[in-house]
Amino acid sequence: MTDFAHRALLPAGLRDMLSPDAAHEAGVVERLMRLFAAQGYDRVKPPLIEFEESLLDGPAAAASAQTFRVMDPQSQKIMGLRADMTPQVARIATTRLARAPRPLRLSYSGQVLRVKGSQLRADRQFAQAGVELIGSDAAAADAEVLVLIGSALFELGVEGVTVDLSLPTLVPALFAALGVEGEIAERLRAALDHKDSATVAEIGGAGADLLQSLIAAAGPADRAVAALQALPLPPAAAVERERLAQVVACVRAGLPDLPLTVDPVENRGFEYHSGVGFTLYARNLGAELGRGGRYLAGGLEPAVGATLFMDSVLAALPAPRVPGRVFVPAGTSRAKIRELHDQGWVTVAGLDDGADVAAEAHRLGCSHWLGSDGLIDVL
Repeated sequence: MTDFAHRALLPAGLRDMLSPDAAHEAGVVERLMRLFAAQGYDRVKPPLIEFEESLLDGPAAAASAQTFRVMDPQSQKIMGLRADMTPQVARIATTRLARAPRPLRLSYSGQVLRVKGSQLRADRQFAQAGVELIGSDAAAADAEVLVLIGSALFELGVEGVTVDLSLPTLVPALFAALGVEGEIAERLRAALDHKDSATVAEIGGAGADLLQSLIAAAGPADRAVAALQALPLPPAAAVERERLAQVVACVRAGLPDLPLTVDPVENRGFEYHSGVGFTLYARNLGAELGRGGRYLAGGLEPAVGATLFMDSVLAALPAPRVPGRVFVPAGTSRAKIRELHDQGWVTVAGLDDGADVAAEAHRLGCSHWLGSDGLIDVL
């Protein structure tokens, strides 16, 4: 391997993003930020790295296995590179903005780094963009976040957006009522996550039929909610069911064109959530567009948020349109260059008065060059 090839080699899961993809991602992120800001979500910018004790505090500990750690040479304390931005925004809300009026609406964007990629997302570094609504426990808050994210994806032009709603608090409430705990609870939880009705029937005991009914209830939201309403759930689990029904109704009212499905037993990826969770998908895209749901910011304050994974969002969008490039000879007036910019052209300025303009335009990948009579195609 040559020295150049050694220098160009990057660790697995990391890559250079080149033109036009880098500009496309930046443009899409900024469009999202403007859409969020228009709905009252103020942008914040947490640091890329911070002390491990604050980065992984409370529910954020779920990201511990995906967090890179380094020693801070100044404080001699362990620091973590963020694997997810939501815990950082929650920290800002509950510390720096603790006295701000509630509900607090915040938006953010930035890069995250993870220890391992996944089968569907091999990249370990990618961009996130999202919103957090902190300080309200209302079902309308859950719906506001979901409607905002769904509307933003529609506005970007993502086709076939669907949302899968989950209720990670339902099964724990049911287990508590049935007295299911320990190893049996762990095995049942795994069986439910894999929709393994046979194992549920084998080890579910008195609650097996009810748990199997929960698996069978998964599907389009209206049918799933009706199926859940018909089940004889204990009081605590019934409260979770009613909350789901309220959120579905609010989303239907706010964005009726957004397809909703419900999986009442799904828990994977929602371990720290305290209420309704959701995952966003797009047609013909295997990876998730994003996910979100209700949680406790700082472990105490009710909050709901959503995070978009920008690599998936970009994959769901049409390829970026590359503007035409015009080579402008050295000495071209700024007024003429501004005129071309106003017309949507990208200009590449010559630096040598004696250069062959047509040859330079071709060499630099321009589609046109500026002559005395206007734009000329590069042959």
